[in-house]
Amino acid sequence: MATATLKRLKRKPKIPARAPVDLLEEDHSASFFMPAGSMTLDEFRQWTSSDDFPKTGLIAYIGKEIYVDMNAERLDSHASVKVETCTVLSNLVRKRKSGKFYFDRTRFVHPSAEVSNEPDAFYATWETLKKDLLRKIATADGDDYIELEGTPDWIMEIISPSSVTKDRKRLRLRYHLAGVAEYWLIDARGEEVEFDILIRGKEDYEPAENINGWQVSPTFGKRFRLRRIVDPTGQPDYRLQMK
Repeated sequence: MATATLKRLKRKPKIPARAPVDLLEEDHSASFFMPAGSMTLDEFRQWTSSDDFPKTGLIAYIGKEIYVDMNAERLDSHASVKVETCTVLSNLVRKRKSGKFYFDRTRFVHPSAEVSNEPDAFYATWETLKKDLLRKIATADGDDYIELEGTPDWIMEIISPSSVTKDRKRLRLRYHLAGVAEYWLIDARGEEVEFDILIRGKEDYEPAENINGWQVSPTFGKRFRLRRIVDPTGQPDYRLQMK
């Protein structure tokens, strides 16, 4: 009579434990807001195109305040999220031939909203670009372009420990004033990924329609959800699903 043997089942790797988002404190050890003082947005823009402007870090002009962030970008809760979302969306834009997709380190400026910032990503349709609602601004020597001025159709910010107030409050207000139709706000620092598609309302952004956990994006004409997964090495990764 054959004897039965038990096979040891491989355990699935676990994602490292994360604290709930509402328990995470904002870290300003290497970032801060400061009054712009007498510096106007036009003067800030001149500074950004000069040789004196710092080559590292994020420096933004947000409603008569200057925000400086010298923190390195975190891999698991920021860079991996950005790579996934930008890959999916830029491929969608390219497939549809619907417009231009811009990644971080591209500066967006809106004079009346008093903002000059480098979002994690933003997008403009060809119609927006053809109507000069968003236009490239040349460098001082005319050799290339350093910023885009106007109103993109969509902007995304991924929250870091140092950017909670900036992304949730300061930029949310300025993007609304700038007329940006859709704002994606992602916070992957906690146990659950907070993924919000926000649609511009009269006074503020409002949550997008949610159908069984899938948020509706009018800009891209798709439903989306963002999931954290475990990669083959046992580390966290992300998947932006759409339908």
